[in-house]
Amino acid sequence: MTIAKVAVLGSGVMGSGIAAHMANAGIPVVLLDIVPKDATDRNMLTQKAIEKQLAANPSGFTHKSKAKLVTCGNLEDNLDLLKDVDWIIEVVLEKLEVKQELYKKIDPIRKKGSVVSSNTSTLPLHVLVNGMPDQFQQDFMITHFFNPPRFMRLLEMVPGPKTRKEAYAEIKRFADIKLGKGVVDCKDTPGFIANRIGVFWMMAGVLEAIRLGLSVEEADAIMGRPFGIPKTGVFGLLDLIGIDLMPLIATSMMATLPKTDPFCQMYQLPDVVKKMIADGYTGRKGKGGFYRINKEGGKKVKEVIDLKTGEYHPEKKPQLESIAAAKAGAGALMMHPDKGGQYARSVMGKVLAYTASLIPEMADDIVSVDNAMKWGYSWKMGPFEMIDKLGSANIVKALEAEKIPVPPLLAKTGGKPLYQVADNKRQYFTVKGDYAPMPQVEGVWSLADKKLGSKPLAKNGSAALWDIGDGIACLELTSKMNSVDPDILTMMEKSIEIVKGGFKGLVIGSDSDNFSAGANLGFILYAANMAAWPMINDVIRQGQRAVMALKYAPFPVVSALGGLALGGGCEIVLHSDAVQAHIESYTGLVEVGVGVIPAWGGCTEMLLRHLQGLPQGGAMPAIAKVFEYIATAKVAGSADEAKDMKILHQGCRISMNRVRLLPDAKQLCLSLADSYTPPQPATLSLPGPSAKTALLMALDQFVATGKATPHDVVVCKHLAHVLSGGDTDMTDTLTEQQMLDLEYEAFVDLIKTKGTLARIETMLETGKPLRN
Repeated sequence: MTIAKVAVLGSGVMGSGIAAHMANAGIPVVLLDIVPKDATDRNMLTQKAIEKQLAANPSGFTHKSKAKLVTCGNLEDNLDLLKDVDWIIEVVLEKLEVKQELYKKIDPIRKKGSVVSSNTSTLPLHVLVNGMPDQFQQDFMITHFFNPPRFMRLLEMVPGPKTRKEAYAEIKRFADIKLGKGVVDCKDTPGFIANRIGVFWMMAGVLEAIRLGLSVEEADAIMGRPFGIPKTGVFGLLDLIGIDLMPLIATSMMATLPKTDPFCQMYQLPDVVKKMIADGYTGRKGKGGFYRINKEGGKKVKEVIDLKTGEYHPEKKPQLESIAAAKAGAGALMMHPDKGGQYARSVMGKVLAYTASLIPEMADDIVSVDNAMKWGYSWKMGPFEMIDKLGSANIVKALEAEKIPVPPLLAKTGGKPLYQVADNKRQYFTVKGDYAPMPQVEGVWSLADKKLGSKPLAKNGSAALWDIGDGIACLELTSKMNSVDPDILTMMEKSIEIVKGGFKGLVIGSDSDNFSAGANLGFILYAANMAAWPMINDVIRQGQRAVMALKYAPFPVVSALGGLALGGGCEIVLHSDAVQAHIESYTGLVEVGVGVIPAWGGCTEMLLRHLQGLPQGGAMPAIAKVFEYIATAKVAGSADEAKDMKILHQGCRISMNRVRLLPDAKQLCLSLADSYTPPQPATLSLPGPSAKTALLMALDQFVATGKATPHDVVVCKHLAHVLSGGDTDMTDTLTEQQMLDLEYEAFVDLIKTKGTLARIETMLETGKPLRN
């Protein structure tokens, strides 16, 4: 079977989010919901849900045009739309009778062999299908998405005893390749994996903070970044998902878990939380939660609830010694004697012990559990990876100190790691007490896999070149946030020479979250403060040489774009022959924010792309559009939007799954290699001073409406000069080198201004642009 069309039943936040993400994958989707009482528009719920997805920031859609793939309807008039659907996803109320009534309604109508799945997170599969025909049970499974579906990678899948294996395999394959999901096979147990652990962790975090007398700020500072957990910690996360969901989820868990389960023995809803829910303080969707924004004297003030009194106070920076000690690692935090260390030991000790005790009840292997928490809760390390990081022997000691029973799995390790590398292969510790190879998905590998047991072709402090097989080399950026510095530029030029000597093509990419955050501003500010202008001049020229070498190399260069590609990182992407982009790629030329303009060919290449197809002499629309993008530091919100901006051209491809990005980029590079010919040197015909005058008039309007600051004017005047072609005449032809010279001259002028240096300094100190 193949999945060509999908239906989603239920248009709440989750249902409409799933429908939007199906559309992101290019799949036509039917969205149905109930007819509201006395409604004049019977499709009102689904239509409003899609409007909300479009209006959300960020949107549930990767591009507004994708919404056209969604057909809105209702469950009374439009059930016939299910007749040609391959996969029906039920996302209605978490009430058994509601779900079963719907299943009986759709079963006679649906296409033979179509898959039906539930997005439930609380009801067991065997209960859902109880009393349903065998054929329905064979086509049924649980597919539990995480919110928001566009961004959260985890998909927990549960088959029933009668579920067709081929149907389950097809949904799993589709979810991986088309939806970009990390699929975890789960057993039919309460909460499956991620919520079973995550809800326990949140409950333990709240109760232990109250018991030990920690403030909300202190608890979140401890239970967040030190453990590789998002900075929201426990209380911030509860605000995000809705505090009122705590008792609902807990009630469901208590109803299905045995009374001996540690969650059932631990759970209680604190009085302060009961009062918050009663008063409407349910988190971000309500009047506020553990955190709230209050207005004082016309200014917004972030306030935090006191867990003892229930009163709010202005947010305070935690001062516990253990939090400072956490800079040395989570281990130092857990060993600290103060109440912060005690909190870390107690909460994470309980969580890690609980998790380990659920193998194999909840999952057959530790890898599934770690992936579920990384993909569903955005933890940088899964629980078992944390145990390895902290040392299993240390965890056992901590559990014994807290009088928490040591799970059999941990006792079996005897202090050995849960993950290891043997014979250049990754392995994990099994419930049998031995090691097994890490599970592999066909066609998926990481750069870390390729690096096992091999040496780089070349390496320096900020980059390395690797042989990834089949005649393709991979240039890996390794600096902080992959920011581009002279070492990277040197390695780019060196890589060109090495690949010329015996490779078919070059991929630029890595396993890191971001492609490149741009040029290394610290280096530039250091040189500027030393008045080492020749050093800055050299790095601009070196960058220009490097990107031109990429563009005109005698072999294909493919950028594997994922995450951020800003400024100089975007310029590397622009000068690649092709780009394999993860759908969640955020790229743009943002140099104006730090008081300069793109000078590694960004202005020139963007002009060339926007000029393509325009009639001779019709350059002004292209110039105006590029001026708008660069002057406003516009960043594409997805790979789809990057196509609109022409940062990605028609030869570029999109990967929905981040783990497939490098393999896909390698295949794209190979497909270009056999018949590759480098591009011909480009030329531009630009209007010169007349175009500059038009751009400056537009800039005056930005100033008049308060959209441009005084230093924006300084920067954008230089930008207008470059994009118009300087003092050229429209009858003249400019080479790329002449355009690069204009970029260079503008950059070296701007870097010497006080306004630009202030912008760079502020960006480095705060991470935010200075509007001077």
